[in-house]
Amino acid sequence: MSQVKQVGLLAAGCQPWNKDVCAASGDRFAYCATLAIYIYQLDHRYNEFKLRAIMSEHKKTITAISWCPHNPDMFASASADSLVIIWNVTEQKVVAKLDNTKGIPASLSWCWNADDAVAFVSHRGPLYIWTISGPDSGVTVHREAHSFLSDISLFRWHPKKKGKVVFGHTDGSLSIFQPGSKNQKHVLRPESLEGTDEEDPVTALEWDPLSTDYLLVANLHNGIRLVDSESLSCITAFNFPSAAASVQCLAWVSSAPGMFITGDSQVGVLRIWNVSRTTPIDNFKLKKTGFHGLHVLSSPPKKKSRSSQYPTKNHHTSSTSEAVPPPTLTQTQAFSLPPGHAVCCFMDGGVGLYDMGAKKWDFLRDLGHVETIFDCKFKPDNPDLLATASFDGTIKVWDINTLTAVYTSPGNEGVIYSLSWAPGDLNCIAGATSRNGGFIWDVPKGKMITRFSEHGKNGIFCIAWSHKDSKRIATCSSDGFCIIRTIDGRVLHKYKHPAAVFGCDWSQNNNTVRIWDYTQDACINVLSGHTAPVRGLMWNPEIPYLLISGSWDYTIRVWDTRDGTCLDTVYDHGADVYGLTCHPSRPFTMASCSRDSTVRLWSLTPLINPLQINILADRCWDEIIGNTDRAVESGAPPLLCGKVSRDIKQEVEKLTGNIRGKKLRWFSECFSPPGGSKNLWDLVAVIKGQDDSLLPQNYCKGIMHMKHLVRFRMSKAQELTTVKMSKFGGGIGAPSKEERLKEAAEIHLRLGQIQRYCELMVELGEWDKALSVAPGVSMKYWRKLMQRRADQLIQEENDDVIPYCIAVGDVKKLVSFFTSRGQLKEALLVAQAACEGNIQMSPLFTSGSSNSGGDNTDDYNELLHKVSKELAEWYFQDGHAVLAACCHLAVENIELAMANLIRGNELELAISVGTVLGESAAQATHYALELLARKCMTVTTWDLAADLLMMIPDNKLQLVKLCAFYPGCIAEINDLHEKCNLPDVEECMRLAETIQADGDIFETIKYYLLSTEPEKALPIGIQYVKEQLRGSDWTLDSVCPYLDLLSYIRTERLVLHKCSEFRNELLILCGYIGALLAIRRQYNSIVPALYEYTSQLLKRREVSVPLKIEQLSEELDAWRACTQLNRRTNELACTPPSESQRRVYSILVSRIQEEPLKGMVGPDYVTGSNLPSHSDVHVSCLTGLRIQGPVFFLEDGKSAISLNDALMWAKVNPFSPLGTGIRLNPF
Repeated sequence: MSQVKQVGLLAAGCQPWNKDVCAASGDRFAYCATLAIYIYQLDHRYNEFKLRAIMSEHKKTITAISWCPHNPDMFASASADSLVIIWNVTEQKVVAKLDNTKGIPASLSWCWNADDAVAFVSHRGPLYIWTISGPDSGVTVHREAHSFLSDISLFRWHPKKKGKVVFGHTDGSLSIFQPGSKNQKHVLRPESLEGTDEEDPVTALEWDPLSTDYLLVANLHNGIRLVDSESLSCITAFNFPSAAASVQCLAWVSSAPGMFITGDSQVGVLRIWNVSRTTPIDNFKLKKTGFHGLHVLSSPPKKKSRSSQYPTKNHHTSSTSEAVPPPTLTQTQAFSLPPGHAVCCFMDGGVGLYDMGAKKWDFLRDLGHVETIFDCKFKPDNPDLLATASFDGTIKVWDINTLTAVYTSPGNEGVIYSLSWAPGDLNCIAGATSRNGGFIWDVPKGKMITRFSEHGKNGIFCIAWSHKDSKRIATCSSDGFCIIRTIDGRVLHKYKHPAAVFGCDWSQNNNTVRIWDYTQDACINVLSGHTAPVRGLMWNPEIPYLLISGSWDYTIRVWDTRDGTCLDTVYDHGADVYGLTCHPSRPFTMASCSRDSTVRLWSLTPLINPLQINILADRCWDEIIGNTDRAVESGAPPLLCGKVSRDIKQEVEKLTGNIRGKKLRWFSECFSPPGGSKNLWDLVAVIKGQDDSLLPQNYCKGIMHMKHLVRFRMSKAQELTTVKMSKFGGGIGAPSKEERLKEAAEIHLRLGQIQRYCELMVELGEWDKALSVAPGVSMKYWRKLMQRRADQLIQEENDDVIPYCIAVGDVKKLVSFFTSRGQLKEALLVAQAACEGNIQMSPLFTSGSSNSGGDNTDDYNELLHKVSKELAEWYFQDGHAVLAACCHLAVENIELAMANLIRGNELELAISVGTVLGESAAQATHYALELLARKCMTVTTWDLAADLLMMIPDNKLQLVKLCAFYPGCIAEINDLHEKCNLPDVEECMRLAETIQADGDIFETIKYYLLSTEPEKALPIGIQYVKEQLRGSDWTLDSVCPYLDLLSYIRTERLVLHKCSEFRNELLILCGYIGALLAIRRQYNSIVPALYEYTSQLLKRREVSVPLKIEQLSEELDAWRACTQLNRRTNELACTPPSESQRRVYSILVSRIQEEPLKGMVGPDYVTGSNLPSHSDVHVSCLTGLRIQGPVFFLEDGKSAISLNDALMWAKVNPFSPLGTGIRLNPF
């Protein structure tokens, strides 16, 4: 199992250099960065697009991608190294490769009429057609499409007319070919170009879906024309509002015949057109930077409403509403906007999905890097910010909690190799470029303030700002010099080297510079393992012997430099790894960047077990913190030796009260990656009654406790109303005053302050919205507004459900409206405001019902819990167990918060939080301690496992299991028995024999397991369980304790030949009972695998157990049939279960009974499960499917299952799926 956990991913942006770099099909869309293709898929449950896969087989720039028109699982991509690849998207694998395309395939497209054929063309032709499979497979050349006089910019097959194809050229002309007609080469150039040599490339080209001959053509300078490919005439030339506008891309809107959209090349203006008009119907400015690509999704995301328990009424009219005459529409408005979704790619790498009907982004991935990222560094005084430097000429600054870009440098710097943050709060970054020297960028102002040119045109490979003296900056270059200068440009020192210098850094202790020169001969240790040059190197600041290296072989390796062993290798990047950086206050969180244009966040905490457990078990400081000399001794256990841990120790020693709680919190934050742990601890402090004034400043940005939610949002609304724009704005895309007022109005509205909302809407000129909710204040106020509005006509806007609901106090309808759209945070805010009594039921609603005010609060409270549960579920299935726990803590649902941490395998965090919360979390804390003790049942940490179990009050049985499983010699076993307060092994043997005579089976098994002959327990326990299963009224709770106890027999005894029959029976019984436990816990992904495992063992091994293979398959079918109804499936109708299936299932349910730990029901899902890896593809031996997220290897070292499945399996069946009798330990 990988020790280094991936915990975050910053995806690349869309490359701006080639034409066909975005594509869509059904509920998926794809775009490509320079070297990788990103595939997003609609999650129907939450109605949002999620990154599903990153495909990175190409080693050179990707030139085009094309989705197969008749098979949504297939698409093709081409790259500059003359390679075409066919992918299966669902299985995320390469289906076919063509690696010598005779010229670079600049444009590529599936042939519409052939099943498996892809066409591609280089700059002047010819057009090649590659038939991938079948009797005619191979590459053929199109008979006519070759020898063009001008380069091809793109080509399009006709979707209906077989074999018809059009090419667009850089000189502005088109070439059209169709079987049985005369070929037309270089025709239909824009009239203004006729007779000249001027170039005006065709930037976009699309056949009219409703015609066989019409074609939309866009030229960069001459705009758009609708042309007839038969008569070779121009039907319509479309006019732009300004002569400066030029079109970069266009797309037909399939849901609205005759309608198309275009994207401008200079500024991000999306224009909507209809072929019947020469001017645009509407224009939206979506971004400051120009468009690069556009694609309309053919089946836009369905707004799947949740099965709401309220009848769906038509919200717009009722039998008593007055008829409203339609207002006169201007000609522009007579065209309604299509309900379409456009995938938009921009020149700055931004990618988004724009809902044209609702005029809003459904998804926006703003400002990704589009090329190699050479360097990344956390901001020392605010480690929530991470800066990255790229080949694309920009530095970008990211918020690592939200993984979004907050600032970007102006760009056009050439290649940026290195960056360094200024010390303290200077908020500047120094950058080093390949040809343009160095520079200092003022981040909040967005300006370059200084440039350095001492290295001339030579590349600067590294730049380092001194953190002791903020006036000094060091650079080193390919010219062999390392220069130290002041920030105003005065050179202080110049060191000459015999060759190019790649790295320099300031020592943290004194003002010297350490220079590493690759030509030095002295060498202490050689770490071998990488198969290509190493570019990134980083020492861990806390564990002095841990070295992390990033290489051009695409891997990251972690080394123990004491003996040169490689502790772990990470294969997730899809190209050369360049930069590595460590989080300043979380020393076990690291970021890496790569030529695959991504930044990834990693947690190194699993590498330093058992340090974290020493802290939980309250061991002395000597076992936690040490000095470097002790830590680097060969074979010594890991010790913390860095500044972060020293500071924690000092702070703890100053405390007088609540020492344990604070120590757990501070160390937990040091070990946990960012992404919710701080938020979680803030909520724990609120629940424990900490004074609100001690909450950190950024608390209101996270998930707040219910008692703060409304109050903080209220003050945010005040702030938005009053804040004037600062001179420099607020970073990227800072909101205008209108946007601020709008946001303030929205918050006031959700807080039930209707009059304030109305006034802000009036200030924005949105009278109709103000008027529609004004009666919620008073009829008098409404009349007053009417008079102020009298001189203006009321225009119709989109129907807004929200203001109406708030005004009449219909909270349930509003919450279900938000929930159905996946806007769970909004739903939560409204439910909380209702609980606090801010949203009143209007007289119109309450007159008919006899509800008293009191019942309403209970209703609203229930609603609040329901919505926070939905939001938690959304975070959990998105791989954020800690944030899911925060949602539950915010409404003080401690049981579910703890359950989410345990199901996300955040065991150490769960125990820390549970210990601080005390009694209310006790049950879950004890369960987490039990699981963590299982993790410690390995070679070196048995005594730690005992310490953890000692923290559980009623721990006798747990300690028995630990001692039973301990594999030492008799003296060591007796020592452990003594520590656990149990008799020695000889005494246990005598006790077992005495108790057996008395007939207490459970106690007999217990003492035999602790004795010198533990195998004697097997026949007694197994016989008892078999007798139970032969009866008709057994339940899980009557057999589980026996099997669980037996499963702790020492492995070396269980695998003895003389025990093979009992071993087989134990494995089969544990497999069957495990399947039932999995049904109880709703571990749906492993239920079939457990049944299959039990059947296989029954088939292959000689046993006599009261189970039949037919019975197992009958139960599995019944479970499938009866539970498919409750699951959300995309298939429409499923066959209802038969009578016999219902009968079998009801017997199963009566045996299974309720799960005692309520919150534990539901699948496990660890952090990073939703992050696509790049290159390391494993197939699960349980499900046969590709594993997404972390992988767990079984004891043969080859078979792999997902870590999530391994955790669930181990919780219901302790033995490995390979049937060897070895216990599984994935915790």
